[in-house]
Amino acid sequence: MEPLLLSLPFLLLISPAVQAQQNITLGSSLAPHGPNSSWLSPSGDFMFGFQPVEGNSSSYLIAIWLHKIRNKTVVWYAKNNDPEAAPVQVSSGSSLHLTSAGTLSVLDPTGKEVWNPQVFGASYASMLDTGNFLLAAVDGSTIWQTFDDDPTNTLLLTTPKVLRSRDIATNYSNGRLLLDQPAVGSCSLNSYSMLDANNQFICACPAHYSFVDEESMYKSCKPDFRPQRCDLDDHAVTMQFQLISMENVDWPFDDYEMYTPITKDKCQQLCLRDCFCAVAVFRDSDKTCWKKKMPLKNGRMGDDVQRTVFIKVPKNNSSQSELVHSSKWKKDKKYWILVSSLFLVCSILVNLLLIYVLFLATYRIITRKEVPPLQPSSNLGLPLKAFTYAELQDATNGFEEVVGTGASGIVYRGNLQNEPTTCIAVKKIHKLEQETEKEFTIELQAIGRTHHKNLVRLLGFCNEGKERLLVYEFMTNGSLDRYLFGDLKLQWNLRAQLAHGVARGLLYLHEECSTQIIHCDIKPQNILLDESFTAKISDFGLAKLLGTKQTQTNTGIRGTKGYVAPEWFKSIGITAKVDVYSFGVIILELICCRRNLEPEVAEEDQKILTYWAMDCYRCGRVDCLVEGDDEAILNLKKVERFVEVALWCLQEDPAIRPTMRKVTQMLDGEAAIPNPPDPSSFINSLPYKNSDMARNLL
Repeated sequence: MEPLLLSLPFLLLISPAVQAQQNITLGSSLAPHGPNSSWLSPSGDFMFGFQPVEGNSSSYLIAIWLHKIRNKTVVWYAKNNDPEAAPVQVSSGSSLHLTSAGTLSVLDPTGKEVWNPQVFGASYASMLDTGNFLLAAVDGSTIWQTFDDDPTNTLLLTTPKVLRSRDIATNYSNGRLLLDQPAVGSCSLNSYSMLDANNQFICACPAHYSFVDEESMYKSCKPDFRPQRCDLDDHAVTMQFQLISMENVDWPFDDYEMYTPITKDKCQQLCLRDCFCAVAVFRDSDKTCWKKKMPLKNGRMGDDVQRTVFIKVPKNNSSQSELVHSSKWKKDKKYWILVSSLFLVCSILVNLLLIYVLFLATYRIITRKEVPPLQPSSNLGLPLKAFTYAELQDATNGFEEVVGTGASGIVYRGNLQNEPTTCIAVKKIHKLEQETEKEFTIELQAIGRTHHKNLVRLLGFCNEGKERLLVYEFMTNGSLDRYLFGDLKLQWNLRAQLAHGVARGLLYLHEECSTQIIHCDIKPQNILLDESFTAKISDFGLAKLLGTKQTQTNTGIRGTKGYVAPEWFKSIGITAKVDVYSFGVIILELICCRRNLEPEVAEEDQKILTYWAMDCYRCGRVDCLVEGDDEAILNLKKVERFVEVALWCLQEDPAIRPTMRKVTQMLDGEAAIPNPPDPSSFINSLPYKNSDMARNLL
């Protein structure tokens, strides 16, 4: 990446109080060739005009450069208004005009305008001895200037504010470095920086990885294989994967486990058997091993990096090596087409008959399968009203108005016949099978006995034939995701109030109701808002109910991508801490008003909100998370407290995460909050440190 440029020569003697200038009148113009190709500052130090692009003499920048030195260093150039902020490049037949309307206009050879600074009404322009080119009004006030309104990668001593790098030496698009906020690393995710034969920094991908964009080495690398699955046993892992070594490389700061002292072989074994481990780093001097997972950041290769890294890749004979198998299949394609055709011709009648028999048998099994009837509400001990299907059909006007769709059913709006002013939400379970019947029963048992301000109230149900419906109080303002990820934005104080409400609802489920309930699917879509914007937790179809003395349970993976705790993928018991993890993600989404996973974000290090929040907290720049939110900026101490609580909730080790009781105390400011560690950096070899931190949060 091109370094930031501080242009000091010729400027040390320039005083900002004495800015010599040469006025340029309306109607003046420039062309790439000839005597009128640039406008010179009074001292002759700077020129404004057409500057040939380095390495491409037929293309020109609209630029300012140092005139008296041989290299003609560019200190400013015009940029487009697109997200990439690409430089304006024109051909030799173009022209620049200071128009009678008082604006700058760059025209291509066909007369089409390709750039203007979007300001009008200037009386004249000036090229100052400070290196600044400006448009001025009739009273001499500045209405547009290069370095203040459109900064690039150069900082002159007399020009304040933002400094941004260009991408590379021959590409003037915006780079990743800001003077006041260093980027995560000179190369992007899963890559590393190194010096080439010409002693220039370049980015490279590890073995079996390739660039996402083959035309730019400064973007991320991606694996050329499918990562290891977590359901493989040790034998399958050793048959399918291997570790290849590299010397003098490291990706610092992102390890999630450390072991010391340990042998090199043991370090490799620990990574190979861990489905989260993508790379193991070994330091021979003190026998230390670090395990790292994707994405890898801050990669660097150099003689001073005294490390050996082991990269997990598939074996050549592994079923994971899809490229090898794909290539072999293509070579034998004609042969297999011929064999398959002969086989199909000989057996087509038998196959058709078999398909018909299987279809008929399956149809009869499905139509004859009966779902066990649900126990009456009296047997379940639930104070709920049993509705008939006809009553709910009338209440919803034939299930006309859809207000939401979930994994197991559709939610409709309705009004009870005997209470026409009372709105209800009717959830109709579709595709009634054993699993959906189970979810229906769980939701009845979970919500039927609960009553809390921050839980949606269940009014009744319908269990008639194959119809299963649940009747809830109607939430006027819909679900939380509508106000976090859409055009409507809630004020910071209200978002903080919603975080408190969700926390109290989870505390009730975990510790205060008669049967402990793990929700298992906490996300903004399952948090509803009433007419007063009170947060209420809903959708208990995936919940787990624990016995009186039971603290954990074993179950299949549940929840939604982006909110699922890491222990779902490991062979350990599931506790209420999975809800704590999901709540940590929601806190960050409430702070930033964006999703945890945003692939379309331009900045690479901001795509995953949990990682970005940790980076901002480490650097003391929590304000970056609420940029543009004036109310949150004024309450930055509270924002920082919420971020700290979120990072504790996101700890990968569930034993370190606080309970929801402790979370509510920390959010309310009733409990001190220790500095949270990196969510992915708990260290097995130092258990006493984790225990001390956890003890203060339980």
